[in-house]
Amino acid sequence: MSEVTRVPLQPIAKGALSKLWLGIAVVALAAGGIAWAALPPSVDVTTLAEGTGPSPTSQDVALVNYKGMLPDGTVFDQGERAVFPLNEVVPGFARALSQMQRGGRYRAEIPAALAYGDEQVGDVPAGSDLTFEIELLDYRSRAEIEQQQRIMQQLQQMQGQQMQGMPGGMPPGAVPPGTGAPGEPPAGVPQP
Repeated sequence: MSEVTRVPLQPIAKGALSKLWLGIAVVALAAGGIAWAALPPSVDVTTLAEGTGPSPTSQDVALVNYKGMLPDGTVFDQGERAVFPLNEVVPGFARALSQMQRGGRYRAEIPAALAYGDEQVGDVPAGSDLTFEIELLDYRSRAEIEQQQRIMQQLQQMQGQQMQGMPGGMPPGAVPPGTGAPGEPPAGVPQP
């Protein structure tokens, strides 16, 4: 049988346990601070009027009314019925739109890191945080829009083929049927 060597434990000095716990707390806070600093900046979206339904995704195209403002309230851009593919705008604008619903109005606070960063773009100074008031009128997927475009192109081709099939074609200066103002004869038609 082997013999166990016994080492007597020394008593903990007064206040050493408190210092140990304080050290552990400091390390934990430092680690939390580093993790917090590493988080990507976020976009704050405030609902001004509720919308309905699901939110757009990065593959969608949004139709919006919007107003963009600098931190001092200066309007640097605005538009009505503007079309924005979510994957072609600054990251903060896309993130804001992805938190919205059709018919809703919102205020989005976008940090410079998710806007134009350290670049001056137009009237927006480098390093500017941006505020947008956005009304999400509607959105569609890219696939839906491409399908609608194909249908429109096919209709235009069919209309062009019909015009070519008319005897003598279209007279010079004539407007294709259905394109004149309501109640007015098409251009090129003699008036009585």
